[in-house]
Amino acid sequence: MILVTGGAGYIGSHICVELLEEGHEVIVIDNFSNSRSVSLRRVEEITGKSLEYFDVDLLDRKEMESIFERFDIEAVIHLAGLKAVGESVEVPLKYYHNNITGSIILLETMKKFNVKKMIFSSSATVYGTPKTNPITEDFELQATNPYGNSKLMIEDILRDLYVSDHEWSISILRYFNPIGAHPSGRIGESPSGIPNNLMPYITQVAVGKLPQLNVFGDDYPTKDGTGVRDYIHVVDLAKGHLSALHKSMEGPGIGEFNLGTGQGYSVLELVEAFEKASGKEVPYEIKNRRPGDIAVCYADPAKARDELGWTADKGVKDMCEDSWRWIKHNPEGYFTV
Repeated sequence: MILVTGGAGYIGSHICVELLEEGHEVIVIDNFSNSRSVSLRRVEEITGKSLEYFDVDLLDRKEMESIFERFDIEAVIHLAGLKAVGESVEVPLKYYHNNITGSIILLETMKKFNVKKMIFSSSATVYGTPKTNPITEDFELQATNPYGNSKLMIEDILRDLYVSDHEWSISILRYFNPIGAHPSGRIGESPSGIPNNLMPYITQVAVGKLPQLNVFGDDYPTKDGTGVRDYIHVVDLAKGHLSALHKSMEGPGIGEFNLGTGQGYSVLELVEAFEKASGKEVPYEIKNRRPGDIAVCYADPAKARDELGWTADKGVKDMCEDSWRWIKHNPEGYFTV
C-alpha cells in the first residue's frame, strides 16, 4: 500500500490515478486546506478503482500513528505542504512550522513503523537564481524565499537521515512548472481565489472569469522579453513519481532528480500556444517585473532519464489542450461541487 500525503491536491490527484492504474493500493491523507475531497472521488471515477482517504494533518502525530497502525504501508509519496511563494514571505513561521515540522513528524512516524521508502516533492525553487541554464542537480542550492527554504531544509533533513541510516530509500524530485490536466477533463488545477500560477490565470481569462492576464515584465534578456520557464505536463510529472517509486523498491539509496522537459517557453509563447489550442483570445497587459522573478529557468532532465528511466512525453500543445478541456467543463474548479 502506498501512502500519498497531500493526495487530494493538483499533483497528488494525478499521482493517485497513475498508482491505481498500475495496480497499487492507495491511501491518502490530506487536511483539505487547499484541496477538496471531490478530486479523489473523480480519481476513483477515472480509474474504476477505490482508494482510502482521511482528513488528517501531518502535525497531528497521534492521528498519523493511527494510520500507520491500521495499514500496511510500503512507501510514502510526500507532497503535503503550503506552497504559495508570496504568502510564505508574509507568514514565514507558518510555512516553516507546517512544512518542516509536519515532515519531521511524518519521518519519525515512518521510522517508528519501519517504513523507509520516501518520494519527496521538492521544487526547482531550491536553485534560487541559477547562473546558467539548463539546470543540473549539482547546481548550488540557494532558495530565495521561505517556501523554497522550507523545501531545501527538508531536502537537507532527508540527506542527513540517509547518512544516519543507510536502510532508507529516498528520491527527492525537483519539479519545474507543472501545468495541464488529466485528458479526461475530470481532474485539474483548482486554485482558490486569484491564481498564483500562470496557466490557471490564462485559463480563467479565457473562460471569462478574469478580464485580462497581467504579464510581469517584458524587458528580460529573452526572445520576446518575457520570462522563460520549463513547463511540464502534470501527467508526465505524476509518472515521474512512479518511476521513482520503482527505483525505491530496488534497494536503499538517495538521489535528487529534476522533473522537467528541458525546454523553456516564454510567457507570451505559452499564451500563443493556449490561444491556438482553445480558439480563445487571451488579452494581456504588460506590468512591471515582480521582485524575485528570474529571466530564464529550465531543467536538464538527463539524470531522471538515465537513473529513473523517465522522460516527459507530452508537449506544450497537450498541456494547453488539456488545461482548456479542464476549465471549460469546470469553470469554478471543484468549488461548485
